[in-house]
Amino acid sequence: MTIRLTRNYRFVASHRLHLDHLSEEDNQKLFGKCNNPYGHGHNYVVSITVKGPIDQRTGLAISVADLDALVQHEVIDRYDHRYLNFDVPDFTSKPSTTENMAFAIRDHLLANWQKALGVGAPQLIDVKVQETKRNSVTLALIN
Repeated sequence: MTIRLTRNYRFVASHRLHLDHLSEEDNQKLFGKCNNPYGHGHNYVVSITVKGPIDQRTGLAISVADLDALVQHEVIDRYDHRYLNFDVPDFTSKPSTTENMAFAIRDHLLANWQKALGVGAPQLIDVKVQETKRNSVTLALIN
């Protein structure tokens, strides 16, 4: 029997959505107020969903403490209270869209998944990044 577990994490960051190869007018049309030259901030919520068997000994699918430590190190410490365009290498060559953020978070988590969670760790199922109440992206890794 397998179970899915989702944990939510929060961080605050600012960014500007802008593409250098587009004109100012085209950037404004594409990104609207998110193209503000001075940037703008969000209170992000990142949801991490894992899928795995329940350990009969512990009754858990995953050590929540281990997952929390991994997300703290790979996501929160990297993004919290940062200007994403300048402070985070993930976004120096591509825009800090919610979509790109979901891919970057996935990559950072998977790079240390086994090391942090051990052999037989549950699978990472999806990464959801909620930027605003109206805007979120879910990157599904496995159905």
